Amino acid sequence: MKKRLIFTVLATMSVGLILAACGSSKGSSNSSNDKTLKVAALEGGYGADVWKKVAKDFESANPGVKVQLTIDKKLESVISPQMKANDYPDVVHLATGRPDGLTETMIKGKNMEDLSSVMNMKIPGESQTVKDVLRPGFDGTLATEPYGDGKTYMMPMFYAPTGLFYNKTLLKDNGWTVPKTWDEMLALGQKAKAKNISLFTYPTTGYMDSLSYALLADIGGKDYFNKAMAYDHDAWAGTDGTKYFDSVGQLLKQTANTTVANANNENYKKNQQLILDNKALFMPNGTWVVDEMKDAPRAKGFEWGFAALPGVKANDQYAYTYFEQIWVPKAAKNKALAKKFVAFMYSDKAAKDFLKGGAVQPIKTIDSQLTKEQKGFYDVYNNGAKVLVGGFKNAKAVEGVNWTDTLFGEMTSVTNNTKSVKSWQTDVVKAADKLR
Repeated sequence: MKKRLIFTVLATMSVGLILAACGSSKGSSNSSNDKTLKVAALEGGYGADVWKKVAKDFESANPGVKVQLTIDKKLESVISPQMKANDYPDVVHLATGRPDGLTETMIKGKNMEDLSSVMNMKIPGESQTVKDVLRPGFDGTLATEPYGDGKTYMMPMFYAPTGLFYNKTLLKDNGWTVPKTWDEMLALGQKAKAKNISLFTYPTTGYMDSLSYALLADIGGKDYFNKAMAYDHDAWAGTDGTKYFDSVGQLLKQTANTTVANANNENYKKNQQLILDNKALFMPNGTWVVDEMKDAPRAKGFEWGFAALPGVKANDQYAYTYFEQIWVPKAAKNKALAKKFVAFMYSDKAAKDFLKGGAVQPIKTIDSQLTKEQKGFYDVYNNGAKVLVGGFKNAKAVEGVNWTDTLFGEMTSVTNNTKSVKSWQTDVVKAADKLR
């Protein structure tokens, strides 16, 4: 299961120990005699083979260099003990927003290497710089510049537009059209209910992040979205904030009744299966879901459909873009070679390697390499949806406050009617006030 981008407040004792280890490091060496590059990468929905291929290609382009790969679905549990012992990877592919909060811990401790110079590096084997080929909009946000100081500490990796996934055939057979507005969405839910089909499901409440981001921007535009990302009181407690909570509450009321029971890391695919079985119309997700469910049974004639979240108004649709990050620990031993490897991630060769696993790099030339099905997803921005990137502002940890659990986790209680929408909003406002 992929985890999406959220600058959350996650602080546990175990990851906190890493800060002490980082601070006690005696620095790093860039000895030219050391040709082993240690790369640690999360084995996500795109698999491990893509990293093995990229590593081999980097070795071929750099004779004498050996890439030592560590790939694991629970990467934090593998590298955290090593980092506590001052044994650091040179390069880490691990996004923010994961339960262990390792990347956030590194951010809070200011233990990441400044990668601003990578933007102006020539891509190994090519004539252009990283900045030349990077898609506009993927730099200059808190997702890459967590301190808001104009310096890049995390480089953008695999990106995927997020939105609502559905079965095109189901809508076509019933004469239904994809809703463009929130009111149309709720009205369609009533039509589906008459046929014993739920309007909505979600894999886990964590998948409601991208939906929430798009909805916030739909309601008040990007300025309002940015205020909400900075925990602004009025953004969550005011009229627009109330509109957000009420809208999500309406959607949760039309959620499949089996969703809550399966909304966990072990059973989330059962909720995704509801779409393939025509038991629910829409679910929030990213493009990785297609490959993730490729072997699952499905209704006759099933065809993946993808749409931006319906807007409060028809012309106010946003599609939040999730992307992962790659970074270099400040205590890495081979920083120069590490930066060269990061720059290689934006080469045509690396992009082709990643595409074989379904991972799409944020480079300008990628469109021509996409499959027909992939273009159907990535064309969402050519079909009227506005691009939305960014995330929550990095905040100091506050004892007793877990922003993710409050904003997203409490949706479970709203879905099963054990918490009111108003009470949920009150909890979120209190958490925002403490974090701000």
